[in-house]
Amino acid sequence: MKPTLYIKVCGMREAHSLAAVAALQPDFLGFIFYPKSSRYVGQELSTASLENLPPNIKKVGVFVNEATEVIRQRVQEFKLNAVQLHGDETPAQCQELRASDLLVLKAFALGGNFDFDTLLPYVPHCDYFLFDTKGEQPGGNGLVFDWQLLRDYALPVPYFLAGGLDLTHAETLRNLQLPGLFAVDLNSRFEISPGKKDPIRLGQMFQQLRGAAVAELIDIKHKNVSC
Repeated sequence: MKPTLYIKVCGMREAHSLAAVAALQPDFLGFIFYPKSSRYVGQELSTASLENLPPNIKKVGVFVNEATEVIRQRVQEFKLNAVQLHGDETPAQCQELRASDLLVLKAFALGGNFDFDTLLPYVPHCDYFLFDTKGEQPGGNGLVFDWQLLRDYALPVPYFLAGGLDLTHAETLRNLQLPGLFAVDLNSRFEISPGKKDPIRLGQMFQQLRGAAVAELIDIKHKNVSC
């Protein structure tokens, strides 16, 4: 039997959009704490809106080359369950954060000449990797990379697949047979504007990835949702 494909929706920010997406029951929700990102949480994300999320949804803080102490402060403030490191963070920093009882996701941008041996020092200190498309920004470039780069993946760390995923990829993703694939990361292709997600399109994606189990959720939760 093909393992369950988990779903993360990243780049959340405003309360109304957050509530509508949380109603779909994603496995992970991502919040970007990188000031240069167009989806930076800034002052818009309230701690109260995160406290009201269902407890089964893991809250992921996304950071880029941030100091460990600053990350820990944000984790405490927003009650985050996991951190996603999207810069040049070292295995030692991953180890420090994992020692704080956090799930650690380390992101890597994949291109045609990517050397998977560079991941080896991270293996003991990361719960997951996240593979994104190499681009101008550390993440959120909205571009798809060649997933066949992962066909021979042999490391023991499961990974999230990111980079320009949209509805046109749903059937392929549902049937994708790649070693180590744990979850998909949905972001820019499901937005009305940066940080504001389209719950209707996301609901369609969830339904296609998960099947009829979420069809009723989509009907009930989104009839009265306005964006």
